[in-house]
Amino acid sequence: MSSVITSSRDVSASAVQANQAAASARRRTAGLGIIGVLVLMALPLVAGGYWTFTLGLCFANAIAIISVSFLVRYGGEVSIGHGVFVAAGAYTVALVEKYLGLPLLVSLPIAACVGALLGVIFAFPSRHLSGIYLAVATMALALALPEVLLHFSSVTGGYEGVYVKLDALPGLSKELQRYYLPLAGLVSVSILLRHFRRSRQAAALMLSRTSPHAAESFGVRRSWARLSCMAMSAGIAAIAGALLSFSSSTVSPNSFTLWTSIFLLVGSVVSLYSLSMFGALIGGLFLTMMPMLLAGAGNWVPILYGAALLVVVLGFNALPEAWRNRLMGGQA
Repeated sequence: MSSVITSSRDVSASAVQANQAAASARRRTAGLGIIGVLVLMALPLVAGGYWTFTLGLCFANAIAIISVSFLVRYGGEVSIGHGVFVAAGAYTVALVEKYLGLPLLVSLPIAACVGALLGVIFAFPSRHLSGIYLAVATMALALALPEVLLHFSSVTGGYEGVYVKLDALPGLSKELQRYYLPLAGLVSVSILLRHFRRSRQAAALMLSRTSPHAAESFGVRRSWARLSCMAMSAGIAAIAGALLSFSSSTVSPNSFTLWTSIFLLVGSVVSLYSLSMFGALIGGLFLTMMPMLLAGAGNWVPILYGAALLVVVLGFNALPEAWRNRLMGGQA
């Protein structure tokens, strides 16, 4: 009897030590995250206009990459059409400004709702598709998008697109607005997802992905999980599109081709499907900077781009497991 009590005390002590170690790791990660955000906030004081503009685009692209990674992690599916939801957010902001004269801070939540609604509209008829079939269905969306935008050119502005010119934060220069608003969006999305990962809803989605029959027995229907995943992922993508349109000041069909969706998937792979801010930033930097760095390479661009992708992915996978888990923001 006494040995059983002693064993129980040992187990309890081990559990307490494990919880304390986990709490310490979380505090350390949060501290590093705060320092990183402060560094990014101070960067415009030393960086020129080119870097401020480029990093603003990078932050918006990082949010779009998170949206793809969210679908992979919680839905277990790959999308080759997330450019559609990014475009939905971008055009919502541009059209709300054009026809209603409202700035980004008003149109941003509208864009998120439009994106989530589109996600549900797409996910409902395709809720029984998975794997390569769902990927092809999303690719069909991406292929059709430019033609749809051009067909309604009287509204969308056709090839010329629509400009986004209104200030979102009066009193702050346009250059700094294009930097700080995408940064604020990235930080907010990362924090919200960090809390979401600890919620019962996240656990239900993960259970539905890993053990659908067990999830059904607990009352979690797979169709509900699929709709929820796609709606949240599409909503995040629309937020990215809204901030991207503000940072680039314009939206046009050429910005949302099939390649846009493919590059978002590539960025998600480079980030190791991370939902953390740091991991998404790596993907965003790759997505934004690599085409600029290879701009003068002519016909060598696809080869060098592919080589760079291989180096990044193989290099990340060569890291110790603990480092990779940290970059990925922990297991979902």
